[in-house]
Amino acid sequence: MALWKKPMNSGQFEERGWCHIPHDPLLADWVAQVLPVARAAVADPAHAHWLRYGGTWFAGVNVLDPAQAPGGPPETSIATRAVRDQIGLPSAGWGPGQVSVCYPGYPQPMDGESEVAHRFRVRRDAAHVDGLKGEGPEKRRFLREHHAFLLGIPLVVADSDASPFVVWEGSHEVFRAAFATLLAGLPAAKWGNVDLTDVYKQTRTRIFETCRRVPLTARPGEAYLVHRLALHGMAPWAQGAHAGPDGRMIAYFRPELDDPADWLSAP
Repeated sequence: MALWKKPMNSGQFEERGWCHIPHDPLLADWVAQVLPVARAAVADPAHAHWLRYGGTWFAGVNVLDPAQAPGGPPETSIATRAVRDQIGLPSAGWGPGQVSVCYPGYPQPMDGESEVAHRFRVRRDAAHVDGLKGEGPEKRRFLREHHAFLLGIPLVVADSDASPFVVWEGSHEVFRAAFATLLAGLPAAKWGNVDLTDVYKQTRTRIFETCRRVPLTARPGEAYLVHRLALHGMAPWAQGAHAGPDGRMIAYFRPELDDPADWLSAP
């Protein structure tokens, strides 16, 4: 077996809530194999409903068929070994992946979106925490998905300002503390009954004021690992930014935790 060097400092992930995973030939080979699958998913008429914001974003949730790209990148790649060794989670059974594609002009106004929501998307990158779903006419936030982490794997080359993924450093610990206080004394099985909206919005505002916003970019064969509680979003496409005909295409994996209680307690 080839020697493997840890791709990151565990302290960086724990403190910042994200880390860059350097180029790995095994991951690059996986990207080359999965790119035609991703292109087919984007072109599939059955997935046309994922094209939004005036045709500038293909959201592509769960369209990367696990039968054709089983469980994410290969077991021996640096990305999966980083997840296993730094977070203590297995790299198998990740389920289907998202294919997120941005095009020049993102974001254009979308039917049914309020002016306030569009402005937040433009000025604040539609910043959010995954798994907190807005429900009802007032979009009250409830915990519906218990992700273990977020792994982003670029599938094509694009400019660094072509709608990059952005994360607020250290925001995962700010949210962890806020939610731990709100949910104290409740079993994890009942967390989904708690309206998190007010604490979520108040904490998000504090994060905007105190945490550094960092755009994350990588090339095919590289990846980035993001904490499940980190505030993150997607920046607008900068004027003059360039990408190929595929746009800015990234595969994301967000596997579910076996134990919902780990959503707050796990690294």
